[in-house]
Amino acid sequence: MPTISMFYGIIVRMYFAPGERPPPHFHVYYAEYRARVDIRTCEIIDGKLPKKQTKLVLAWAELHQEDLMADWELVMNGEEPFKIPPLR
Repeated sequence: MPTISMFYGIIVRMYFAPGERPPPHFHVYYAEYRARVDIRTCEIIDGKLPKKQTKLVLAWAELHQEDLMADWELVMNGEEPFKIPPLR
């Protein structure tokens, strides 16, 4: 699963697998926490993150929603996603 961005100890990944199920989403890892985030709504689908990291991830997702959807299309076609700039 390629890492598409990293910031403040948060790792954002997207499965490189055409079999991945809708809705379009990405995976977030922070220490022992894990979550899936819906790209279209910028909301956590499942899993859990601390409040601070949740705010950071959702703000980053809103800023890069178009890039995330483009990456989703790539992985659904079996192609590797592009890196997306971190939150600064």
